[in-house]
Amino acid sequence: MMNDDNKDAFRNVKQKPGLQTWTINNMQMVPVAPQGFGNFFEGDCYIVLYISQKKGSGQTADIHYWIGNLSSQDEQGAAAIYVTQLDEYLGGSPVQHREVQGNESARFRSYFKNGLIYKKGGVASGFNHVDSNVYNVLRLLHVKGRKNITASEVEVSWNSFNNGDIFLLDIGNAIVQWNGPKSNRREKLKAVLLAQDIRDRERGGRAQIGVVEGEDERGSPELMKIMTAVLGQRTGPLKEAVPDDKPVQVQNTKVRLYHVFETSGNLVVQEVATQPLTQDLLYSSDCYIADQRGSSVMVWKGKQASKEERQEALNRAVGYIKAKNYPSGTSVEVMTEGGESAMFKHLFKSWRDRGQTQGLGTTYSVGKIAKVDQVKFDVMELHARPELAAQQRMVDDASGDVKVWRIENLELAEVNPSTYGQFYGGDCYLVLYTYQRSNQQQYILYMWQGQHATKDEITACAYQAVNIDNKYNGAPVQVRVVMGKEPRHFLAIFKGKLIIFQGGAGRPSVANTDTGARLFQVRGTNELNTKATEVLARTSSLNTNDVFLLKSDHICYLWYGKGCSGDERVMGRAISDVLSKQDKQVVMEDQEPAEFWVALGGKAPYASDKRLEKEEPPHSPRLFECSNQTGQFRMTEVDDFAQSDLDEEDVMLLDTWEEIFLWIGNLANQYETKEAWNSAQEYLRTHPAGRDPDTPIISVKQGYEPPTFTGWFNAWDPHKWSGGNSYEEMKKKLGDATSLSQITVDLNNANLNKSPDETDGGGYTAPGGPMTSPPVYRVHGGDLSSSFTPSSPAGGTVSPPAGGSEMYLNPELLINKSPSDLPQGVDPSQKEAYLSDVDFETLLGTTRADFQRLPKWRQNDLKKKAGLF
Repeated sequence: MMNDDNKDAFRNVKQKPGLQTWTINNMQMVPVAPQGFGNFFEGDCYIVLYISQKKGSGQTADIHYWIGNLSSQDEQGAAAIYVTQLDEYLGGSPVQHREVQGNESARFRSYFKNGLIYKKGGVASGFNHVDSNVYNVLRLLHVKGRKNITASEVEVSWNSFNNGDIFLLDIGNAIVQWNGPKSNRREKLKAVLLAQDIRDRERGGRAQIGVVEGEDERGSPELMKIMTAVLGQRTGPLKEAVPDDKPVQVQNTKVRLYHVFETSGNLVVQEVATQPLTQDLLYSSDCYIADQRGSSVMVWKGKQASKEERQEALNRAVGYIKAKNYPSGTSVEVMTEGGESAMFKHLFKSWRDRGQTQGLGTTYSVGKIAKVDQVKFDVMELHARPELAAQQRMVDDASGDVKVWRIENLELAEVNPSTYGQFYGGDCYLVLYTYQRSNQQQYILYMWQGQHATKDEITACAYQAVNIDNKYNGAPVQVRVVMGKEPRHFLAIFKGKLIIFQGGAGRPSVANTDTGARLFQVRGTNELNTKATEVLARTSSLNTNDVFLLKSDHICYLWYGKGCSGDERVMGRAISDVLSKQDKQVVMEDQEPAEFWVALGGKAPYASDKRLEKEEPPHSPRLFECSNQTGQFRMTEVDDFAQSDLDEEDVMLLDTWEEIFLWIGNLANQYETKEAWNSAQEYLRTHPAGRDPDTPIISVKQGYEPPTFTGWFNAWDPHKWSGGNSYEEMKKKLGDATSLSQITVDLNNANLNKSPDETDGGGYTAPGGPMTSPPVYRVHGGDLSSSFTPSSPAGGTVSPPAGGSEMYLNPELLINKSPSDLPQGVDPSQKEAYLSDVDFETLLGTTRADFQRLPKWRQNDLKKKAGLF
């Protein structure tokens, strides 16, 4: 059990949604202030707790422990122990993650949207976490990455620069962004966002930001003066671009499941199965490791496993990595039964959560043909609630306009509307669906590929789809449909009259000479989800759960299996009238006449077990950035995704399990756009859960997203890109040349020969850090402390920050001081106005904004307690 001391360590843990961070200081967990989030000292270890509130369900928690590259073994061990104890304190349900500097998981990076900053040193070497409004700063940050960026502190010298990356020169009241000539737009935008984040969180919004384009340094003379004053004159050319060490994660098809246990003090790892894995392999009394061949290691703890086994899970995972000689940065996740991560569930062919309820649309898998039950719904509700449209895979109630073409001699041939809904396995078709949303025309272009169509026809189908897409200025959403895998909305378009003929062709000139018996399997409960599919006219094709139509030259049988419902029988009769005008003879299962079996070639066994009908459980959607530039399909997962993660230069893959969406940004490069379809098929083929390669693939262009796509994102903004700031627009807004000129003057007037012991600035303790003095930074033999000190000397004249000055005072100059002892110019009734935000919160126990909302008597009471009255 957890002892009282350990319980005390977690008393400050808030069990409400949000992010909390601690650093390990002298083997103790010390909280990190919010303005320090995303800053990590290389010599330290951290614990990060993220609690999220899922819509319609309870809270979920993730505990990460982050290991700096220069942290000690003792600190790493202490962090691991605290993680296990924190997990126990929170009831054992959180997912635990081990994070190593430079190899952080997508989920961890998702908490820090503007990037991670790696800082030199650590608590042991006397460094503090971030204090806002402190200007005695001089550092150079090397920014790397495409989707998830990191910024590492490097030597403040031209020697650190290269032509391919971006560098932030941070001098406290100014941040100069230098863009390497070979850096791209996306990287530049990400770096600007990071610079703004540093300004807003660490400088209280009071720092200027300027941008230098490396290929046109002469275009920014004022900024180059600042860089030269700090870095000196540059001599010689800069280094060439350095490729990212590990840009993306390769999807690994090789997944192995191991049973992990101890016997006689020895750790035993026993292989249980390889992919595709099934949930019934996991027993509640045991612990298991799922290994994706070293790309990630996941530990599953059964609820009935012994306490010792559960507590040792994290250590065993680390021991397993060492035994396998995997890289030390290998991703590790530890989860308890019932609290599995989405990534873990995706390793399994099917996964059902305990107590899982059925949604509005329930998908069943029976034999080889998918079955969908849907309740009736209101089209207005779909438009008002895109999340419902996404779950239902329905953009509307399918009452829009339909136009169908067949590929004939590799060209488009219009199909007679009287035969809409009849598709032949030897053909390819294009179906254009038009509907209204917000008084605007929307389009979906379905490319239906027959099972027996030639490669030339399939290629022509894709080519003609591009022509139609161009005709409508790129507005249509394109959906690849493989015969037999028709998505829900496609079924609904044809109002219960969708018939798929196995062979032959739909061309009037082609005679289908097959005069034998033909058998059609009918699936569906209403007009929105019914189709008839031709199957082999043999007894083995029957299924007790369905309706079948057996058609011969002389007679037409309507066969009702014992497992079919009344609604299915009604739809079976309706679609049989489209197939044949003959009178139908109704045949109940087990009451068939001899002629029925003769037409099928004799009686034989068939699927007669109602248990064949399995509900397909829903999987959590996952978003990936796609890249095929190395010749091997690669992807980077975006965890806890939002609309802001869809970048205009990207091709993104959204996997909702039943469908695959390819989102194509307006600025995506041609190569990636062209390869997007192949990438999606490769993703399905290599998926560890053994996914169906014929899963529908839907291509969506930026600005034309249907509700079946937008519904997977929280609070979708249709105007995001029309009103959003591009990199160029953000750059224009960043501060004017006048204020940057002033910074240059300050630099030039700084007394660069002032000795360190003449500098001012008494030390004080920042929350979570040791006692230190503001550091003195030297620049080519001088220092900048006189220009960038955060506080003024006691004898100086000070005006309140509200009056326009950006100066704040050391708390020691204000606490318990009489008016005569205060620095000149300080208003004795407003001592708190001269505190930095961090000091304000530390001394008064509340934020400045919350303090202002308090009644006057309460404000005075807090000030008295803090010695500021």
